[in-house]
This record gives sequence, structure tokens and C-alpha cells, in this order.
Amino acid sequence: MWAGCNGAPVVGTEQAALSGYSGHHAHGAAEHVLLLSIDGMHQFDFDAYVAANPTSTLASLVGRGTHYTNVTSSRPSDSFPGTLAMTTGGSPRATGYYYDVTWNDRLSPAGSGCATRGTIIPFDGEINVDDTQLNTSIDPNLLPLDPDHGCSLVYPHNYLKVNTIFEVAKAGGYRTAVTDKHPAYELLNGPSGTGLDELYTPENDADGLKKDPVKMAAYDQTRANVVLNWIDGYDQTRTNHVGVPGIMMMNYQAVNIGEKVGGYVDAAGTPSASLETAIQFVDGSIGGLLAELDAQGLTSSTLVIVTAKHGDTPVDLSSRRAIDPALIDATVNSVQPGLLAQETPDTISLIWLKDHSRTPDVVAALQANAATLGIDTIYSGSTLDRAFGGTLDLSPERRADIIIEPQHGVIYTTSSVSSKKCEHGSFSEESTHVPLVMAGPRVAADKTVTDAVDLREVAPTIMKALGLKDHDLDAVRLEHTHRLPVADGDSCDD
Repeated sequence: MWAGCNGAPVVGTEQAALSGYSGHHAHGAAEHVLLLSIDGMHQFDFDAYVAANPTSTLASLVGRGTHYTNVTSSRPSDSFPGTLAMTTGGSPRATGYYYDVTWNDRLSPAGSGCATRGTIIPFDGEINVDDTQLNTSIDPNLLPLDPDHGCSLVYPHNYLKVNTIFEVAKAGGYRTAVTDKHPAYELLNGPSGTGLDELYTPENDADGLKKDPVKMAAYDQTRANVVLNWIDGYDQTRTNHVGVPGIMMMNYQAVNIGEKVGGYVDAAGTPSASLETAIQFVDGSIGGLLAELDAQGLTSSTLVIVTAKHGDTPVDLSSRRAIDPALIDATVNSVQPGLLAQETPDTISLIWLKDHSRTPDVVAALQANAATLGIDTIYSGSTLDRAFGGTLDLSPERRADIIIEPQHGVIYTTSSVSSKKCEHGSFSEESTHVPLVMAGPRVAADKTVTDAVDLREVAPTIMKALGLKDHDLDAVRLEHTHRLPVADGDSCDD
């Protein structure tokens, strides 16, 4: 009998992945991990592509690995929570990251000299020197300040409440390397600030990339070429031979942009021509990475994980309804002028108030305008606790007072359907049901696992594969995060 980490049997043709892993040791079954996120890809996209392209790279990974078909990403389904789920083992209540742009009651605005408390935390392209430039960096003058620590600058990694797989891997003697879409992804250094040996983050808001899937594919391939350098044992510039990292991580943006620009042609999820081209590109690019692993003799020692930080919604464009987030702002401020501290809109709306005691009044005002605002569910108080899986919250000053889950198809945006067909962020099935396939040493081949799992389980699985202790991850201990389903006799918590 094979079982998942929650004790449930793995059904159908399933057997366990990582069936040979047992106990902790100096070196694991794998010497390297290649962790890839195809941002925006849904499980149904993955299934349809593999079925239609049986000789594709993704199909080959399914054939030689274990395919998890019931995977949930983070809630909210934003890139930061999704990334941190798979690299810390934690949800926002442990990591302290609820979205890329949030509010904090205790910190001070950039340039304020800590004269006031309460500020927007704009950890996207807004903290760049120039987010119109591909090769930009974080501008310290745009960072929030911490009045409780000498009015010090708060970098994204300082804001993270728990450690990362990269910090634990470095402590275990491994090199680490990441490429992602904003300089703010330096957050993966973790609280120590030293988790990454290599970080390559050209800005994807530059040069009209987000409006053109072809340009975005070229951007992705530029970063994939850096990963090829790492696989060959070089640094990102291919100048110094430094050895192959123990963990290499990359995200692909082409599918995400293909969905936003091209979208789907019907409610069944048939991709548009531009989206299909984007999926084909990613498949081919990943194929190039795997071919290089093989050329370097690393296939047998590398655990490959392909997943997605989030999906996008709506798939059925006939259900798309754009609602100006300014209407939400006005509703909040109708309760009390200036009450709104921050609203972060996508296919969800996160609302922070300057006076938290007015939360019930704002909820009532939102409910009174639910039809106009396209509201399905309002989370606040205990319902917000349940939405995030419990009352544990290391950073109550960071969590939104209210979260709106809109009706299916609603996007809080001023963009027309021609400029942005879909978005992510919501708790919905379309945003959170993502693919996950794992292949490599001691991973069962050609197996499917239908147990419900989530992206947090990737982090401790990586630790186990490298022979490291998954409980060295703070969030794994705090949230009791299990590894991905394994065989009986290999406890999820040993």
C-alpha cells in the first residue's frame, strides 16, 4: 500500500514518488535540484498539451517521473506567495508576504526619516531605479524604513519572516542560484540576506515585454541561457567556473503573458494561437535545459520539478467583467474619509484600513454594493483566519483587514479586454489548480498521484532529496508542512 503524507491512499495507477528516500544523511538521492515554474499554467493546460504532444518535453517528464494532478498553489495566488510556498514551505501567515504590494502598520514610508508609521510596501517594480529598463536594480531611496531598528532600510529579504531552502542548502554546503522577473526577488536570500550565490533578475516590466508573448519568450530564453551556464558549472556571466549549484530555480513568463494577451478561444480552454506558441516555446526551452543536464552527465543526479506559481482567470472570456478598483476605494472611504490605507486589486481585492475597528462597517458597505462591485465573498476576521488555514499569524500588522473574492470572471482593473484578458490573485480553482511533475533519482516513473497536495510541500521535498533536514525550514515547523506523498515507512516528519 502506498500512502500520502496525510495518510490517505494514493489511488488509481499511482505509486509514491521518492520511494527510495529514507532517513537523513549527509548527501541525498539527488546532488542537484532544478525547480521550474511555468507561471500562469493550469493543470488543464498541462494535461491538454501532453495529450496532444506525446513526444514533447513535458510528456517525457510525465513518462519518467511522477505527476501530481491535484495541486493547489498559494492563497492569494500571487507570484510572491506562490514562490515562497515552494521555497519556504509556508503560507503567507508564516512568511509575512500576502502579496507583492501590501501595507504595514509599523514600518515607515521611504524618505520619511521614520517620522510616521504606516506605509505601502511596494515590492514589485516600484522599488527599482528604473522599471522601464531591463537591467535595473533596487533603489534604496524607495525602500520602506524600520523605526524599531534604527530607521534601517527594509529590503525584500528583510521582510521575510522565515528562512528559505536556499539558506538551508547553503548551510549544507550547496551553491544556490535563482532567476526571476523583478530585482525584488532578492527576497529569496532569506532573512540572513545570504541565501543566494547567484541571482539574475532582469525586469519584466521593461520594453513592453508584458504586452507581447514573443518578446516575453525571448526574455525567458535569455534567463534560460543563464541556467544553462549554471548547469555547465559557470557563473551567470559564464566567466568563472564555480561548480553546478545544488538548487537552480527559474520561472517562465511566456505562458502567463500568452494568457493575458491571447487568452483562450472558448470556455473549454482551447488556447489561442499566441498562447499555444508560448506553451510550445516553454516546452522546447525546458527541453534544452534537460538536454544540457544530460550532456553534462547530471540527469541521474538531478531532481527536476516543474510546476506553476499560479494560474490565470477567467478562461471563458465571455465571463470577463472589468470593474474599476476606484469604486472599491470610494466605498471604503464612504464609511470614513481617508479610511483606506491600501487596496491591492487583481482577480481579488486586498483592503487595509487605517482604523481597523471600522472593519465591520466597511464590510457592511461593501455588502450593500456587492452587485456593483462584483463581489462573491468577503473575508474578514475569523473568516479570513479560516481562509488562510488557521489563526497562526506571525505578522498581524501586515495582513489585510478585508479580502474580496469577486464573482467568477471579474477583474478589478481599468484595462480593456484587448489589453489584459485575465489575471491572477484569487482563491478560485482557475487561479490555484496548477500542475506539478517531478522526475529524477529515486522518483517513481510514469506514475500519477491524485492526492490533494499544495506548493508548500515542494520545499521539504527538496530538502529531503538533497539529504537535508526539512525541519530546518522555519515554516515547515510552524505549519507542520508535509513532503509530497511518499511510501509507507518514510515518515513525512522524520
